[in-house]
Amino acid sequence: MVDIKKEVQYETQELGVSKSVSNLDQIDWTEEEETRLRRKIDWHIVPVITALYLLCFLDRANIGNARIQGMGEELDLNSGVRFNWALSIFYIIYLLVEVPSNVLLKRIGARYYLPLLVCGFGLVSMCNAFVTSFQGLLVTRSFLGIFEGGAMPGMAFYLSSFYRREELLFRIGIYVSAASMAGAFGGLLATALSLIHEWGAAGCRIHTWRNIFFFEGLVTIVVGLLAPIWLPQSPRDAKFLNERESRIAVERLVREHRAFPDEQVTWEHVKKAVFCVHNYTCALGFFLINITVQGLSVFMPTILNDLNWTATKAQLLTVPPYVAACLVAIGIAYVSDKTRQRGIYLAVFSVFATIGFAILRWHTDPNIRYMAVFFVTVGAFPGGPGFLSWALNNSAGPAVRAVTSGYVVTLGTIGGIVATWTYVAKDSPKYHTGHSINLGGQIAVVCLCIFGILYCNYENKARAAGKRDHRLEGLSEVERIHLGHKDPSFRYIL
Repeated sequence: MVDIKKEVQYETQELGVSKSVSNLDQIDWTEEEETRLRRKIDWHIVPVITALYLLCFLDRANIGNARIQGMGEELDLNSGVRFNWALSIFYIIYLLVEVPSNVLLKRIGARYYLPLLVCGFGLVSMCNAFVTSFQGLLVTRSFLGIFEGGAMPGMAFYLSSFYRREELLFRIGIYVSAASMAGAFGGLLATALSLIHEWGAAGCRIHTWRNIFFFEGLVTIVVGLLAPIWLPQSPRDAKFLNERESRIAVERLVREHRAFPDEQVTWEHVKKAVFCVHNYTCALGFFLINITVQGLSVFMPTILNDLNWTATKAQLLTVPPYVAACLVAIGIAYVSDKTRQRGIYLAVFSVFATIGFAILRWHTDPNIRYMAVFFVTVGAFPGGPGFLSWALNNSAGPAVRAVTSGYVVTLGTIGGIVATWTYVAKDSPKYHTGHSINLGGQIAVVCLCIFGILYCNYENKARAAGKRDHRLEGLSEVERIHLGHKDPSFRYIL
């Protein structure tokens, strides 16, 4: 067995980490202990992260609900492409801050940094309630992108600091499924909030769509302020674990990733994450999935409203597809972790999304088109956590994983920018262009998944045959640690 203590001591000396880890190699544990530990982490970490991301996605997507509750007319967003620009500016800023935000998170720590982001986008959401012009909306959406840009990759990296590779997708699947929960909850909440009677000061009246932004932002701020009470900085600092459990939580990740959890991000880690064929595959898949997921998040109320349904009916009918997507995404994540397979599930469910967009593109009956929305949400929503987890699973070392999560989500966010231009007012009510773009994207996702499976299988066979052993020539133990996923003993998850 590799001398973990020796390697970790070298690693910490090189990185200047002051914490002593001399006791790490003296602990062993049973499978039952690890199961109890994992369940403790599940109940203390995952619900909080899920709640934070639900609020994140709710504050991002509520502009779609607000549009059909009067904001479109009041701010003149329904003419031309003004609404599309309001969506695009958010994603442009969003993608620029993702990797830098994860580097900051690694230095500051998640306990306070993630809640800071949550409070920030909650405050910006509240400010949307007081916007009186298209220009003002562009400003608030820009600031929303600054705070939300670090949320998804930050939360994914944070979870990867608590879970082993085969445990990660199920947990990421749960918290990312908050996007579909937010879609379902957002429709119900928007309907209720828009019915609140007009209130506020004489010069600043709050009503209908403004209530949506104000109250959803207020709740987000409150939850963000309370979050540090429950979030630990790391497994070592988790107060809900006793001393032995804390040592096990740290050691099991050290043994799997062959790197110390406190390592800081360097340029070498950035290069390993960015110049990786598998990460390209996952990032491009995330990009294509995001065209669908982000597009549906803001345009579904409009698409349904254009089926000659009332605003209230359209809001309420957004709920069932999101509920179905949430349940399927969690179920697929669970099965995927149990079977240690990623690509095959991503490919199969993208076929469902492909069928859904084909129906939306060529069928005209409103009820059949509504059924197709279920195919799309069930098929596409598992893709986000699937591709992100696949990339994190096949990136070794916490610093490399921190960059990987930010990098993959950054490229994926470009899909969000494309999504904002897939459904434009001049194409209503059939939106042939948007449905065609998404149809082609989902076909491409299936092809990417097949390529990813073949590439990972090829690499694993090459390493098993000793064709990558030359990478070890002349390396010390510390230098071997820095190989990360290029180490010949590392095996990709398919």
